Amino acid sequence: MAGFGRHGIRSALAALAVSAALTAGSGVPAVAAPGPGAPKAASEHYVSLGDSYTSGPLIPAQVHWPCLRSNRNYPSLAHQELGFGSFTDVSCGGAKTDDMWSPQPGKDNPAQLDAVGKDTTLVSLGIGGNDIGFDEIIGNCIRLAAGSKPGDKPCEDFYTEGGTDRLAERIAATAPKVAAVLAGIRERAARHARVLVVGFPALATEDGRNCRLSLGMANDDVPYLVATEKRLNAMLRQQAESAGARYVDTYGATTGHDACQAPRDRWIEGLIPLRPALAFHPNDRGEQAMAGAFVEELARPRH
Repeated sequence: MAGFGRHGIRSALAALAVSAALTAGSGVPAVAAPGPGAPKAASEHYVSLGDSYTSGPLIPAQVHWPCLRSNRNYPSLAHQELGFGSFTDVSCGGAKTDDMWSPQPGKDNPAQLDAVGKDTTLVSLGIGGNDIGFDEIIGNCIRLAAGSKPGDKPCEDFYTEGGTDRLAERIAATAPKVAAVLAGIRERAARHARVLVVGFPALATEDGRNCRLSLGMANDDVPYLVATEKRLNAMLRQQAESAGARYVDTYGATTGHDACQAPRDRWIEGLIPLRPALAFHPNDRGEQAMAGAFVEELARPRH
């Protein structure tokens, strides 16, 4: 997803300076070892497409600053674990489905689908959050929380005013865009290429308890936001299955390690990151958990 505006970038950069000396502590998820159904990685030509949840913004080391791309994001960790024959990561912060076909302005990143060719045998895609307006949603929920009282749900009320859930409508409108990207991958990749659609990890505690301090939002708005993220993931799963692709469940892999948890248990950062990461994005431990889910899905036997 996109960066959380100027405030979020400043906060994340400050956290990067404070946290640079931190090392991964106990409880860091390990990338799953390939099982008997795993591919022969040396023969795989892997291309990673996606937004900032894929690129790993501000996680050391950043190897492409315009896109806030890390060499410790989940595609890179999977490559380091399995050793693919070739690996190309063109994920980029702020990417939408439209950016699969055209360069992102100011990002020094070509159209992401340009990286997929007839020798590509494995593709991962993490997209959709920016299409539904992730930055806007987070910003509005924080803004509307000012002055709210326990029991208030100002953000949910805002997005469901008049009895219509505008975020549900945005997700429905994004579905055909994701389907078009998957069709574009199929047109460009090797005939028998495997395509994995990677869902979004758990951002917050489902009941919203203890989230206001870390997220800057009303606790009672959080269940609505969690339900929206689940709806987005369900759409991505459905589009993956309809296109003959696989779905990677990173939500389940990160449950209990969301941004509302104690710092030692947190794999997703909140408004003010405590480990090197962009606000409201996975930190290094979150990307490692996502890599584990990705490798585990790769290891499943082909159908």
